[in-house]
Amino acid sequence: MLVAAGLLFSSTKLIGQTYRPTLPPPAVPVQPGPDPNMAVRPPRPGAPGPGEVAKASADQQESDGKILHLRGNARVETADDLLTADEIDYDETTHQAEARGHVHLESFSHGQKMNCDRAEYNTETRTGKFYNVSGTSAARVEARRGLLTTQNPFYFSGEWAEKSEDRYILHNGFLTDCLIPAPWWRLKGPTFDIIPGDRAVSRSSWFYVKEVPIFYTPYFYKSLEKQPRRSGFLLPNIGNSSLRGKTVGVGYFWAINRSYDLTYRGLLYSQTGFGHQADFRGVVNERTSFDASLYGITSTSANSNAPSGLVVSVEGKSELGKGWQARGDLRYLSSFLFRQQFTQSFDEAVSSETHSVGYVTRHWSDFGFSLVAERNANFQSTAPNDEIVLRKLPEVQFITREHAIRKLPVWVSLDSSYGLEHRTQPLFQTRQFVQRVNFEPRIMSAVHWNGFDLAPSFGIHEIAYDSNITTTHVTGENVEHFARDVMLDISAPPLSRIFDAPKWMGRGKGAKVKHVIEPRVTYRYVTGIEDFNQVIRFDDTDILSNTHEVEFSLTNRLLAKDSNGNVSEVLSWQLWYKRYLDPSFGGAVIPGQANVLMSAVDLTGIPFVDGLRRQSPVVSVLRYQSNMNVEWRADYDPVRKGIIDSGINVDRRVKQVYVSLGDYLLKSNPVIGAPGSNQLRGQITYGGDNRRGWNYGFSAFYDYRLGVMQFAQSQVTYNTDCCGISVQYRRFSFGERNENQFRVAFAISNIGSVGTLRKQDRIF
Repeated sequence: MLVAAGLLFSSTKLIGQTYRPTLPPPAVPVQPGPDPNMAVRPPRPGAPGPGEVAKASADQQESDGKILHLRGNARVETADDLLTADEIDYDETTHQAEARGHVHLESFSHGQKMNCDRAEYNTETRTGKFYNVSGTSAARVEARRGLLTTQNPFYFSGEWAEKSEDRYILHNGFLTDCLIPAPWWRLKGPTFDIIPGDRAVSRSSWFYVKEVPIFYTPYFYKSLEKQPRRSGFLLPNIGNSSLRGKTVGVGYFWAINRSYDLTYRGLLYSQTGFGHQADFRGVVNERTSFDASLYGITSTSANSNAPSGLVVSVEGKSELGKGWQARGDLRYLSSFLFRQQFTQSFDEAVSSETHSVGYVTRHWSDFGFSLVAERNANFQSTAPNDEIVLRKLPEVQFITREHAIRKLPVWVSLDSSYGLEHRTQPLFQTRQFVQRVNFEPRIMSAVHWNGFDLAPSFGIHEIAYDSNITTTHVTGENVEHFARDVMLDISAPPLSRIFDAPKWMGRGKGAKVKHVIEPRVTYRYVTGIEDFNQVIRFDDTDILSNTHEVEFSLTNRLLAKDSNGNVSEVLSWQLWYKRYLDPSFGGAVIPGQANVLMSAVDLTGIPFVDGLRRQSPVVSVLRYQSNMNVEWRADYDPVRKGIIDSGINVDRRVKQVYVSLGDYLLKSNPVIGAPGSNQLRGQITYGGDNRRGWNYGFSAFYDYRLGVMQFAQSQVTYNTDCCGISVQYRRFSFGERNENQFRVAFAISNIGSVGTLRKQDRIF
């Protein structure tokens, strides 16, 4: 009966219930389906069926007409309930039962169990009163990341309880999902008013941790629907930061209708000013939905380290019918300094780019058509307007995937586009719309001969612009390229050998290992790219240059088979290297500066062309996956005679301990504007999200060359059988940001958490 009471405190919201909007009501009425909250239970053996007469039994049984007097181990059983007591007087006509002494009522439809001293209960209408009541109710566990869970039922107790139709009221009682008699937390109040499947209300309630009252609420509402949506105020949040000072936030959730909702939270920073956070979501119909969010600060401080700013994010999608789709992802950031100062994610704080794209597309057979609008911003520093903005408004794209010509071993493909492009940066900007046409057909074949795979191909790149760039400014003169692209890819027969797996692999007795060596050579010749340095760069289409090159690659693999026949790749080592037969790339290279060319970018993201080149760096990627995971990528430059960059990551879990270590090294090169860095990162945790007892976690990013701990966070969590408390300390130190944060959260199993530590910022 009181199953709903156990869900009363199942949200961190004071009143508002914020869940994903659902579809609007259908235009025509539909037949209601089964209650999704109702458990499906098979009939109990020997129990009366629905509508059958209740079964009554006892050690001693007397009848007075239709009134049964049951004494000693008295039982009255129906299809839904089992009532037991020392004594029961049961009227077979009215179905009214009066039970006394060790009264126990079990509801099989809801899984609820109640104990009381005395009860008045009607087995047909399932209404009654219960005195000095206690019991349990099964909890609905919805496991998700950041939610502490338990298999404990909800325990409740009260002076008395009553049931009227579909409504339950518990008087002067409490509920908890902790083990009793000494629960960690309790919600105590004079009344709990519950309508199962609809809502639960508590008035004048206190929340206790052990015997200490933590907070008081005059009115607490919790929806018990599967997807509850109700307008209301959100719990206020309070925090402290050495940068922003004291923080107080209040919010409101507005369930506009079944398909739309709006959440607004106002924030007051004592040392900064006012903040605004809004989320607007909607499901227009079964094909169209959107999710928009805004976060902004209006700074009232003269402190330059606390700037005003705005972050906007909009995502949307729509199925237009007949194979047409529309997608959109808008990201807007007013300034990089604002992101560094106010984001709570270190990865986001050091990311200097935003990408926005929207498109309408359709794919059929081997063809595809897209209409694209795009805006990319790359912030060069935290200084105002020091950014490069690239825009497509719009661009039309038509592609043809590789498809065979009749039954010949010949395939053709096509990439083509026409767009209105724009670029702006501190030194120059193009006119509002620069027209660019790109037409790239390609024909290829494949031949298998004596274990060798040969894939020759020939392509044409026809690219035209109605603007160009000189050393000083942008002009309106046309630039046109007609390039020919010849490629031959050769894969030699792989070499392999099978031997017994060594013990350090941990594969067990009798495991086998297969060593495979895969050599490959690719020849490419591109000509016809004239005036390369007069092309305005918008995307990778514009960095194609003349080249005459050969790429060599060698891959080593260790494949292990255990005693059960399962095969997995344990170790791989891949090497790539290019030999440039044209060191000037058709005159595209300008000595003494960074040159961004397709022939270099498709090998490594680290710029290395600062003059005439006949050799590329040797790119090495080593991966090991077994009792630990290791990945090491390094680029060795034979021209500079050393490693130019190296990144290694190692992680391993042993029972409750997880360790992850990484290092990224970039050697300095003043010619190409790379100052160099050496960043160490690490994380170690003991425990997990739902582990009972003490759990610890620490992570950090340390810049070795600067000698600065750029980011560090440590968290200690103690979980009981029903709740947990987490304390976290965070440190930011990069750019203009120098901040300490201290956060606390109290979590209740199967319900949620309250406090200043958000789930997305937790270590576990």
